[in-house]
Amino acid sequence: MPVFLQKLIPKLIGFYFNIIVWFSPKKAAYKAFLVFTKVRKGRVLPNQKTFLDQAKLEVLSLDQNEIQVYNWPGNKVTVLLVHGWESNTWRWHKLIERLQQADYNIIAFDAPAHGYSSGNMLHVPLYAETVQQVLNKYKPTTVIGHSMGGMTVLYNESLHPNKTLEKIVTIGSPSEFHEILTHYKNLLGFNSKVLKALKNLVYNKFKFTVEEFSSSKFVQSNTKNGLLFHDKFDMIAPYHASVDVHKHWKGSELVSTEGLGHSMHQDGVNNKIVEFLNQE
Repeated sequence: MPVFLQKLIPKLIGFYFNIIVWFSPKKAAYKAFLVFTKVRKGRVLPNQKTFLDQAKLEVLSLDQNEIQVYNWPGNKVTVLLVHGWESNTWRWHKLIERLQQADYNIIAFDAPAHGYSSGNMLHVPLYAETVQQVLNKYKPTTVIGHSMGGMTVLYNESLHPNKTLEKIVTIGSPSEFHEILTHYKNLLGFNSKVLKALKNLVYNKFKFTVEEFSSSKFVQSNTKNGLLFHDKFDMIAPYHASVDVHKHWKGSELVSTEGLGHSMHQDGVNNKIVEFLNQE
């Protein structure tokens, strides 16, 4: 698709929301929510199949979705990997290789609407429900989340403190939902009336305000040992997100980098994670 169309289409969608909100704020909010949660990428690509297919463990039926679970066996404790938005389990392949070298038992899964899992939409509360089911079944002692996956893990831990879980790692994870919605508003160019209607929908559907949904709030009572990675020049999730979370999470360590980007697949990051896992 030409670049100008990639920029134009979101603005046309936002313009559409700006029109219908005058006739039906609820309809505008519903449409905006559908676009916001629609997953457009992240299915398994041809070059990812061999790595993933050989590790398929089982398919879990959770609510309305079929969730693909993977296992790379090891003799040490279980580590759970939770990927980010429009990604899949393959994004962990370099870390998985490093964890295998250290002999950890590795569990991962594709989020709803990602990888081999069914569905066409995702939001953090839905993702958290999936994470909770996987935690209950496989009982990992460490969970590692990238981007949206990290935010989901912290949200879920605030709802369901897990007795088996001892350590949490987040990589390039956002913190404030209101910042994410502001970015969405600016990307599509819809007006404040649409934003207000969308905020009302979120509250009516999930029973929390946009401002209340905050990783820095989620961790205030978190008693787990935490390791946070964030690059100062991250263009996807702002660096200050992990700074704020670290400030409010007493048992956390923040590793700040420069120039590693949002994905952070580098050996130095993976080695630091294994070092953290090895600590008593």
